[in-house]
Amino acid sequence: MPAEGKTIENADLLKAFQERIDRDEKIEPKDWMPDAYRQTLIRQISQHAHSEVIGMLPEGNWIPRAPSLRRKAALIAKVQDEAGHGLYLYSAAETLGIDRETLYQQLLAGKAKYSSIFNYPTLTWADIGAVGWLVDGAAIMNQVMLTRTSYGPYARAMVRICKEESFHQRQGYEILLTLVRGSEEQKAMAQDALDRWWWPSLMMFGPNDAESVHSAQSMAWRIKRKSNDELRQQFVDATVPQAEVLGLQIPDADLKWNEDRGHYDFGEIDWNEFWSVVHGNGPCNRERMAAYQDAHANGAWVREAAMAYAEKRQMRKNETTGKIDLQVA
Repeated sequence: MPAEGKTIENADLLKAFQERIDRDEKIEPKDWMPDAYRQTLIRQISQHAHSEVIGMLPEGNWIPRAPSLRRKAALIAKVQDEAGHGLYLYSAAETLGIDRETLYQQLLAGKAKYSSIFNYPTLTWADIGAVGWLVDGAAIMNQVMLTRTSYGPYARAMVRICKEESFHQRQGYEILLTLVRGSEEQKAMAQDALDRWWWPSLMMFGPNDAESVHSAQSMAWRIKRKSNDELRQQFVDATVPQAEVLGLQIPDADLKWNEDRGHYDFGEIDWNEFWSVVHGNGPCNRERMAAYQDAHANGAWVREAAMAYAEKRQMRKNETTGKIDLQVA
């Protein structure tokens, strides 16, 4: 009888929860939520946080090689922003009942994933422009939608992140615009970067809708507002005119405007490459994880010192509070 009563109660809770979602109400940390909803958010938010942190690596190695002091300062600011985005997102994930150290350990052990795009190398300065224009541009397509996601802390974190990502995208585009206005060699370098980053950028939106395991339920819960394929199409439609302004050629022989659909048609993604990178066989998978693991190990003393300092401050605060209490008594 108790088990049956629990089932009925859960059914009622699930119904009430979905009704809140359908009314576009925000779900907050102390609200009741299905465990599957909680776990889906933890997976998505932590993967997003990991991507922001790992995403610093392909660009960070260009900070000392940036072609001018202005470019160096802008790139430092961008990499710093990415670190901040990771912190916002780890904080949002913690509101779901998982601690940050657990999230770190999941990534260190290879149990958690990050965006496949960051397993590609940045070979030239033009790649930094392509990453800003294409990778951050694709991220914005996905993240603007997340400012209206059903989980409150995640939605609020995304508002600031999207503003900063918009700056990053403009920064990348301006790098490429400068290159295409330069020498023939510089324009060729910009075209080469576009050739290498175009298809991985389309892969950022994930598998086709028919093959996406989580997409349908995430949309029912309004964690996501648009499907993978919808977002990918939106990205292509927005980016092709930008490439025309740059005078660069999108590396897709099948790309053409479809008057009937009101969208661009584009070629088939190499899904074998996508899944190979996702499963750890990309050009830089091992390099990225090794760099993250080394950084985590080398930063242990900083974390220990910060914890010791925090504990010492708390002890002093407790001692001061105790003395005040005695005086009052």
